[in-house]
Amino acid sequence: MQYDWANTVLYELYVDKFARDFRGLAEKFDYFNKLGVTAIHILPHYPSPMVDDGYDVSDYRDVRKELGSLKDFEAFGKMAREKGLRIVVDLVLNHVSTQHFWFQEAIRPGKKSYRDYFLWSKTAREFADAPNAFPHLKPSNWVHHSAVGEYYYSTFYPDQADLNWDNPDVFEAMTAIMDFWVARGVGGFRLDAVSHLIKREGTSSKGLPETHAILKKLRAHVEARYPEVALLAETHDSIKATKEYFGNGDECHLVYNFPLAEAFFLTGNDQKLRHLLAESSGIPEGCQWATFLRSHDELSLDTLTPEERQVIISDADPERKFDFKHGRGISMRLAGILKNDRRKIIDAFRLLLSVRGLPVIYYGEEIGMKNADVPGKIPDTRRYVRGRFDWDEAERQISDPDSLLNQVAGMIRDFRPLPSPEAEA
Repeated sequence: MQYDWANTVLYELYVDKFARDFRGLAEKFDYFNKLGVTAIHILPHYPSPMVDDGYDVSDYRDVRKELGSLKDFEAFGKMAREKGLRIVVDLVLNHVSTQHFWFQEAIRPGKKSYRDYFLWSKTAREFADAPNAFPHLKPSNWVHHSAVGEYYYSTFYPDQADLNWDNPDVFEAMTAIMDFWVARGVGGFRLDAVSHLIKREGTSSKGLPETHAILKKLRAHVEARYPEVALLAETHDSIKATKEYFGNGDECHLVYNFPLAEAFFLTGNDQKLRHLLAESSGIPEGCQWATFLRSHDELSLDTLTPEERQVIISDADPERKFDFKHGRGISMRLAGILKNDRRKIIDAFRLLLSVRGLPVIYYGEEIGMKNADVPGKIPDTRRYVRGRFDWDEAERQISDPDSLLNQVAGMIRDFRPLPSPEAEA
């Protein structure tokens, strides 16, 4: 039986930043109930060197030691199911840490095993039209490995080697990982950087037909075994291009609506918002947009015009302290962007909960958390929005009937997802 994600509010958090570890997280069910959320997106919990805050996975079948043990995860999952709370975890499909067993085996002298799990080049000239996701952090998507004497492909951090999805063994390995976590209580997977899976010469290597073919196979795997489990696609593009990740109702159940999230911050531009909402209609039955205000990443402004981008940045971050990707985004929490104006923050939540879609709330936004105080200059400014949850402030607001937290909780309690235009017809 399929789970009704249409009646869900998803809360996104880092276990360590929110509750230290999984045992601590198990003690926070009263808070989730108070807020009214019905599902939790746990940001990467796997063992990792933490170069990219966990998105550089070194072992997909375990829990990072500072978060507890696999048994702790299983106990939390069991408790969550008993309390009717769904668990979504990240599934990082595009790349692994260079410390992962697969990559370490691929570079061992005289070994051929796992080499075809990755993309290699002697010239570093292939896929020249593919975007460099982090141009401010690395000059090229090809990284030279001295022990091998060749280059490996890396869309993001150099420490994250892209997987070769033309190798069917990669698909088999990833579906086995999905099986592993579903058996431990996971009810959904956020598919990270899903548009980058397949690379082809002479293309942007983004959102290719072969990538969509892989998503159809992943959906078929889930559908046949776990029809209640959802796939949530993270892909940043125009509404038209993003819609393709629903397929014909045979790819992802849920897809983030990045253009809508960016337009939320265009003050007074209701016409653009109405246009995007209209353009977002017409998705397959049983599918749904994931709508959000902020997340663990920067507020990317890629789908806005240069003029619109400049308006938001000049107002929110005039000193460019939180710049990300040379003006293509800013790493700020909701309260910072809105100048701690409580009325504007409430209006933003009201807008989020008024549009069609699965609302996603980033931890701390409901209490007006500010950017973390990170010492020194950091190249990856996204870490400013990944600070520790302020439990002292949360407890204070819980006891104040007029607090921001209680205002947001009231809106969530009143949340009723709008029917799709197709259903209305």
